[in-house]
Amino acid sequence: MDIIVDSSVWFEYFKGNEPYFKEVQMYLSTLSVKIIDPIIGEILQGALNQKEVNFIKTHIQYVPKIEIMGLFEKAGMYSFENKLISKGIGLVDACLIVAAIESNSLLWTLDKKINNFLDEKYLYR
Repeated sequence: MDIIVDSSVWFEYFKGNEPYFKEVQMYLSTLSVKIIDPIIGEILQGALNQKEVNFIKTHIQYVPKIEIMGLFEKAGMYSFENKLISKGIGLVDACLIVAAIESNSLLWTLDKKINNFLDEKYLYR
């Protein structure tokens, strides 16, 4: 099964922190790790300098993307219908949730709000 990795896990991976580095690396080698564009944006936003931006761009380009037509609109509707904003879950996180559901993938996140909201069958643990 595919695993969509949230920026919170990517940050741990890029820092080389265990167990995240080893697990992400293992799934990367089997092409099970997937990413969505909003997460690439979050990772780049968190870069401290141009050297980190270059490093991220060099490595993230090989991670297969899940592309869902109208993802932001679908995420906005999903957020509205499930009152995510009142649960502290923003639009990018709603994109992750919708992407996991629509692609029947697992979501690997360290975000407690998402972990408390999303059905266990979509969470990587």
